[in-house]
Amino acid sequence: MKSMLRTMVLMLCLAAGVAGAQQQPSRTFTDAARGPTPILETTKPPLLGNSVNDDLRRTRNYAMQPPVIPHRVDGYQVDKNFNKCMDCHARGKTDVSQAIPVSITHYMDRDGNVLGQVSTRRYFCMQCHVSQENARPIVNNTFQDVDTVIQRELQKRGGQK
Repeated sequence: MKSMLRTMVLMLCLAAGVAGAQQQPSRTFTDAARGPTPILETTKPPLLGNSVNDDLRRTRNYAMQPPVIPHRVDGYQVDKNFNKCMDCHARGKTDVSQAIPVSITHYMDRDGNVLGQVSTRRYFCMQCHVSQENARPIVNNTFQDVDTVIQRELQKRGGQK
């Protein structure tokens, strides 16, 4: 009796599984950020454009913003063995290169102790610093940094006296 009951339960489970599999429509899942390419397929990355290469310092938009990279860095080796950025931006090399030296904070460990070389947590520059691209903005940007807002407000008040 037990084996017959066990066989019936097994048959019912098998039948339910087959029926359930037949009822599932084939769907492809997409994500709007990826475009029409289904999630399980690899997308082709967009071609890289022509990065800004003018060496002009850009205004930072907020306190503690990492400066942007004002020159091309494609082909730079930055790995555990070598950091091409330090050829010019290491504090000991800026007299010759005339590059902006990396901040002293890059030579500190997480406890604030000053090190003789760039801290490993600050070694991979392009985690924070990015190159610029002459691209048309996707969304109109009306951002104003705090200095601009304060200056405009002072000018308004100066004209109202």
